[in-house]
Amino acid sequence: MALVISDMSVSLDGYVTGPNDSRDNPFGDGAGTLHDWLFDAATDDDRALLRQAIDVTGAVVMGRKSFDKCVDIWGEGGPLPGVPCFVVTHREPPERYPSGYTFSDGVAAAIGSAQEAAGDKFVGLHGATVLQQALPLGLVDEIHVHVIPLLIGGGTRLFDTLPSAVELERTDVLVTPAATHLRFRVAG
Repeated sequence: MALVISDMSVSLDGYVTGPNDSRDNPFGDGAGTLHDWLFDAATDDDRALLRQAIDVTGAVVMGRKSFDKCVDIWGEGGPLPGVPCFVVTHREPPERYPSGYTFSDGVAAAIGSAQEAAGDKFVGLHGATVLQQALPLGLVDEIHVHVIPLLIGGGTRLFDTLPSAVELERTDVLVTPAATHLRFRVAG
């Protein structure tokens, strides 16, 4: 079965978006630099980390909110062109949407379908809500966070609604000027 990995940029105070995130403002107020390690501030180490993550991802699972905010930005190919993307939702969008997306009723169903599609590669989780749903169900194998030296003060927290403690084993740390990249294996 394909490993399931959550890979997210997060502010030092734990936010993956700022307040007022929307289709017109996908990262929210004050969170524009959360992904600079991927673009403007990327070093060779940051680029190598990104390339490795892309190369091992065989499917993506995201929440409906992430889909609604970013589908126009990603376009037909999704967040990783050529990689199947499964959207957790209880209702498909009424308008036409790109064919690269499959809608699943529930996080367990989406992850199961993504694991089948990923083959010998990994499933990447995209979005805080998807992680918060999957982690208590025991469906997450690893958590990769890219901690950005930024305090946002509000928005969407990465670990806001976990019902109980989750033990992690740190497997790697890489510090670059734009981010501290941490990797954890979910214990248990």
